[in-house]
Amino acid sequence: MDTFGDVTVDQDGRPVPHHQVIRDVVEEGVLAEEVGLDFFGVGEHHRDDFAVSAPDVVLTAVAARTERIRLGSSVTVLSSDDPIRVFQRFSTLDAVSNGRAEVTLGRGSFTESFPLFGLDLADYEVLFSSKLDLFAALLQGGPISWSGPTRPPLEGVTVYPPTASGSLRTWIGVGGSPESVIRAASYGLPLMLAIIGGDPVRFAPFVELFGDALAQHGRPMLPVGVHAPGYVAATDEQAREEYFPHYATMLGRIGRERGWPPLTRSRFEAEAGPEGALFVGSPRTVAAKIVRTATALGLSRFDLKYSAGTLPHHLTTSCIELYGTEVAPLVREALA
Repeated sequence: MDTFGDVTVDQDGRPVPHHQVIRDVVEEGVLAEEVGLDFFGVGEHHRDDFAVSAPDVVLTAVAARTERIRLGSSVTVLSSDDPIRVFQRFSTLDAVSNGRAEVTLGRGSFTESFPLFGLDLADYEVLFSSKLDLFAALLQGGPISWSGPTRPPLEGVTVYPPTASGSLRTWIGVGGSPESVIRAASYGLPLMLAIIGGDPVRFAPFVELFGDALAQHGRPMLPVGVHAPGYVAATDEQAREEYFPHYATMLGRIGRERGWPPLTRSRFEAEAGPEGALFVGSPRTVAAKIVRTATALGLSRFDLKYSAGTLPHHLTTSCIELYGTEVAPLVREALA
């Protein structure tokens, strides 16, 4: 499961303070392990409708109260961060969690972090490419020598702390760019597809492109994952009725900033249908959609982005419980 730490509302419809949202996210991570899930991810944002700007700190709090579940970023906006500090933070999380840390690197769909950290959006592409190149060098371990356009050269530098295993599971998050797929393959890193609209099966050409690009580099096929929004309730009707107003509020705000048309109920119903990108419904409905997507794309992982704007904490915990106790067992059985 994934969350971006969306600022929720309480049962009376009042916004929950950021500090309480962060504490709620920690509880949700602990619950995810209790109900048997494999991974809990937290994303990064720097705006008032999301509470989490430091996912690794939140994940460390979850690590202290869990033993088995893997922990990582839903996305770390590497373009506006320092690759060395990112590696240090997640290698520290790896130590605290006894080897359970991982990181998903991406450019991010929001740009607030660029002016916040004094970066020029005109450098959007070169920042990510250069910083990813440095991070990939860090993953090799040992002293590194590296040069690039975004910082002074490094000569024979070792970064501490190293991970105990000598590796840190690292995914490249991709929203729909073939160039990003090829870049992930060139570094030999697993691919995480962010699917937020349309039929997930349409991403099959990206998976094929990933395999072809890996083969050109003499590498075997690597894991492919999908990150997609969704919500689980007892019935399809209940899930859609509980989810829609909060999802529409979130999409409406983002849409006004980006010039998107408002979300209509008919469009929502289409996305929540059998061939849409919203995994919303009863446990059997959601499990069937995950199995369809995992089979078509040859997935190693499916991450449900369970938070949705103002969706209250008591509904997210109910979703987590159903996802872990009913959806996951159905998917595992079907794909065994």
